[in-house]
Amino acid sequence: MMKHKSGETLQHKQFAFKADAVNDDGTFSGYGSVFGNVDSYREIVAPGAFAESLAAIKASGDPLPALWQHQSSQPIGGYEVLAEDERGLRVEGFLLKDHIVKAAEAYQLMKRRIVKGLSIGYYVLEDSWNEKDRLRTLTKLDLQEISIVTFPANAEAQIDSVKSMGHIIKAGRLPSLPEFEDYLREAGFSKSQATVIAGRGLKELLSRGEPGGETGELLNVLQNFKFNFPS
Repeated sequence: MMKHKSGETLQHKQFAFKADAVNDDGTFSGYGSVFGNVDSYREIVAPGAFAESLAAIKASGDPLPALWQHQSSQPIGGYEVLAEDERGLRVEGFLLKDHIVKAAEAYQLMKRRIVKGLSIGYYVLEDSWNEKDRLRTLTKLDLQEISIVTFPANAEAQIDSVKSMGHIIKAGRLPSLPEFEDYLREAGFSKSQATVIAGRGLKELLSRGEPGGETGELLNVLQNFKFNFPS
């Protein structure tokens, strides 16, 4: 799992784009991110979150990589236009369909709307947590790549689930029972196994009140708990 110099882990978010935005020459357009949209992890991207990153990309003079399904070994094109507007991160990209076999395959799948997702790969540099609304706002992101991904299936769904647990712990709270059960299910446990693990362990500590003591110890355990996913 890739790490930023700040210690943050590379993360992903996925959005749909319209097939009519895919042109015969392999160019396409869409939104890599949408502002103000609360996702399933109770996260929201704030306007201006990409400003510094986009300035750095522009200064480099190099296109931002377009990857296939977040696989760094499979670049299939790039993005030469990236800009924030009132809706989100607007992008214009190209597929090297005449030179890379996977890019040609991606082009055909995109034109036929079999694959219709854009997913950004980024590091979180600055964020804020609203305890009342249980909402994390991402205010500064370091954009690394934008992938062509199958929609609504997300090749990184399991990893995102584990990272969402990290966000909860980072905010200084224990997960709810449903959150922890979902976490265990994504990690590969069956529904019955996840229910037993969460019900017999986490439920007991949640019933003991404020964080601290044994509950604080559990936060430390969860923070360092990792699953090894098959590649």
